[in-house]
Amino acid sequence: MQNQRDSSPSVFRHLDWVTVFIYLAMVIAGVVSIYAASYDFDNASMFSFDEFSGKQIRWIGLGLILGFIVLLTDSRIYDTYAYPIYIIFLVILLITPFIAHDIKGSKSWISLGPMSLQPAEFAKVATALALAKLFSGYNFVLNARPINYVKALLIIFTPIILILLQNETGSALAYMALFFVLYREGMSGLILFAAAFAVVIFVVAVKFTDLSMMGVPSGEFAIMIMIMLIMIVMTFLYDRRLELPRNLVIWFGGVLLIVWILGSLCGISLPGMAIMIGMIVIAAAYVAVEAIKRHRPQLFVPVVTAVLSVGFMFSVNFAFQQLQPHQQQRIRVVLGIEEDLRGAGYNVNQSKIAIGSGGLLGKGFLNGTQTKLKYVPEQHTDFIFCTIGEEEGFLGSIIIVALYLALILRVISIAERQPRPFGRVYAYCVASYFIFHFCINIGMVIGLCPVIGIPLPFLSYGGSSLWGFTLLLFILLRIDSARKSYS
Repeated sequence: MQNQRDSSPSVFRHLDWVTVFIYLAMVIAGVVSIYAASYDFDNASMFSFDEFSGKQIRWIGLGLILGFIVLLTDSRIYDTYAYPIYIIFLVILLITPFIAHDIKGSKSWISLGPMSLQPAEFAKVATALALAKLFSGYNFVLNARPINYVKALLIIFTPIILILLQNETGSALAYMALFFVLYREGMSGLILFAAAFAVVIFVVAVKFTDLSMMGVPSGEFAIMIMIMLIMIVMTFLYDRRLELPRNLVIWFGGVLLIVWILGSLCGISLPGMAIMIGMIVIAAAYVAVEAIKRHRPQLFVPVVTAVLSVGFMFSVNFAFQQLQPHQQQRIRVVLGIEEDLRGAGYNVNQSKIAIGSGGLLGKGFLNGTQTKLKYVPEQHTDFIFCTIGEEEGFLGSIIIVALYLALILRVISIAERQPRPFGRVYAYCVASYFIFHFCINIGMVIGLCPVIGIPLPFLSYGGSSLWGFTLLLFILLRIDSARKSYS
């Protein structure tokens, strides 16, 4: 009976056509934008295979065939063979650096006759399937046992490590979006908070290194003040009593006041860094002792948070030095430490000029001067959004953003109506990938994020990206169309 209900006619009867129409609108917008970005006054047709737009149309046609095949495939195959598919792609990622050609320092593209494919884009599908398979296991609950976290993290980090070996930092970072899936499935929000705070520590420590306050570099001074405040707030949240946080406020405020008076008014030079670290260590020890005395182990959370934050603060400079020189340069430009408008900051600066010049309604299709004069390199790939901003203006940009928001919300809606954990987790993996690529790519183009080579799904030129996201979406549509078979 299930085989009958999972047959081809029922697939198209229960297919989420709204998502399909959004997908078609986005790939069409992508072709038009790619043609505008690569147009060079030679009046070549948009459909010419000599143009990037024509090549993209070919990729779209093959992608639609691929999506149609996915829809005709039994939905249970993705569940049954999730782990074998994952292992196959891990092997492909492992051998890629040995057989790939070096392209701008990256060895992530495999040549297959007249075309080249990037396995990292397709491995996103395999990783999403494997993670969904893990969570759909019998009685699997993420928080039930620590080993469950180990299994989930192993599935996520193995492809990340293999892709980093290909010198593809941007593609590897995209897999970090899957942490949102873990949060949806029960991971403590404290972990996401820790990750966000780690980013804040990294940014502040790198950006503010030249100035000093009370004998402490201003970056480290600001971080330790934040650690003190977070420790006070977390102590209150986990204890629900005013005694401990009040004592911490008195301790931190009193010592800082004394150090400031001695340093500024009395002219006494004090080892500010050692004093502030000592303040945090003594406060952590005090809270730890109270936790033991009152049998409240939850109070160890602010203690561990403070200690790890201080340790991470001192590791930032070492971690920053491990990045490639061009990556360090891009981060400095984004943080405003350097301008470098002729070097690392050139693309972003020209992109912002292009978007700003578009105004409300834009300059019109094929009328963008920044676009036509090729001021923004790689404009048909990672920087495709600046073409939209220049030629279609704020209104066109808002329409594209609205399409992405509609797609993401639709995928989340599909996730919430799945009767099985496999479909729900896979759908949230898809949503997480889209959110990450959308936010980071737009952030790159307008200068809020470092340039790390993240394409805009369905709009940026490229067969691997288009096929990868098409597979992600159409597998989800196939799983969703079969949901009534399990209800």
